[in-house]
Amino acid sequence: MTEKKLQKIVLLSALLILFALAGCINSDSSSGNEPLIRVHDRVLTVLEFNEAFEFIQSVHPQNLKDHPEDMRDAQRRLLNQLTVEMIILERADELGLSISDEEINEAVNDIKSDYPEDTFEKTLLKTAVSYKLWEARLKNRMLMQKVVDNELKDKIVITPEDIADYYENNIKTKGKESEIAVSKDDINEMIIKSLRREKAEKAYKIWINNLKKSYRIEIDSVQWEKISGSQVRPDQDLEDLGVTQMPE
Repeated sequence: MTEKKLQKIVLLSALLILFALAGCINSDSSSGNEPLIRVHDRVLTVLEFNEAFEFIQSVHPQNLKDHPEDMRDAQRRLLNQLTVEMIILERADELGLSISDEEINEAVNDIKSDYPEDTFEKTLLKTAVSYKLWEARLKNRMLMQKVVDNELKDKIVITPEDIADYYENNIKTKGKESEIAVSKDDINEMIIKSLRREKAEKAYKIWINNLKKSYRIEIDSVQWEKISGSQVRPDQDLEDLGVTQMPE
């Protein structure tokens, strides 16, 4: 399986798992449903969180209700991910970034190209995902990636010294040279990919930790305790909630 195709499959899986969030990032809290997460003017309600989590439970390999600790962990991860997404989308508004019709059409066609005719739509139907919701979710994910690329592109610099150090510390000294039956150019390309990923993750963590300080971020502790049975302290830092992970 090619790396590009694997990336498409991972993207599709992420989109399906969180499809229910496609329309909730700018929800109107006047619907009578209690807000759970608020980032500036963006609101995600208890109902929307529960709908998303119900879908996650439906595709989970085990019955989470029979494993309370695993269930709380899954709820917490979803809370973390949604908070991060709302922060990044708020930043997109500030930067004036958006996804054009041309960009979304190109991405959709690229993903569909790996599926025989009509099977893509059938895949969505099997998971009760409408095409409209899936496309909206894809657009959100693309916008988030555009924000990350825009903010971090100048911070990922790989020097010849970086490559030499990585080779010395991770390949040569560990006796892996004989395991890599490829050319020097291929080894350099492999090292650059690894370094780029490491530096991107480090830069992202610093960036998101700085960015979260720019917004008023509220998680309703009363509603969260009703959902999960656990508490979120009013003074709890988002880093404690694990919101420094790069979006998939």
